[in-house]
Amino acid sequence: MKIAVHTRPGQFLTKRSYLLSALTAGMLAAAGLAQAQATMAKPESTLTRDQAKTERDEFLKTHRYDTGTENWVLKSGVEPPTGVKSRAEIKAQRDEFLRNNRFDSATETWVPIKADSNKASAKSRRDVKEETLRFVRTHHWDEATEAWAENPARGKKK
Repeated sequence: MKIAVHTRPGQFLTKRSYLLSALTAGMLAAAGLAQAQATMAKPESTLTRDQAKTERDEFLKTHRYDTGTENWVLKSGVEPPTGVKSRAEIKAQRDEFLRNNRFDSATETWVPIKADSNKASAKSRRDVKEETLRFVRTHHWDEATEAWAENPARGKKK
């Protein structure tokens, strides 16, 4: 029994060229990615090995590792370098910042707390009563939305 297989004349060549072009594109992409990673992997450091050793030795002369706090601390009798603030000054600055700012989760930033000049505690009873009357004249309670809504504007009478 003979089985006849019919192929078009250019079909085999077309499949082969698609495969060859896909293989070439994949190899070029991989080579480009490898080159990009190699370029990014090298940080440019201007610090020499001798300079790093010198800095380490200077640091170890003035600091010791405190296992209780798991932190490097100044050795006793050693003054901090000029320009370095004391721990109390840093805590005072932190507390002042936290008093004057709050973290906004929506924008993920710190925003200043503005002094609210419209505080009820700063107003007299008379001012609060007048403001409440103005609000009640211009707003109404909407049962459907369960919120205060502005009254519709009225036309002028002739």
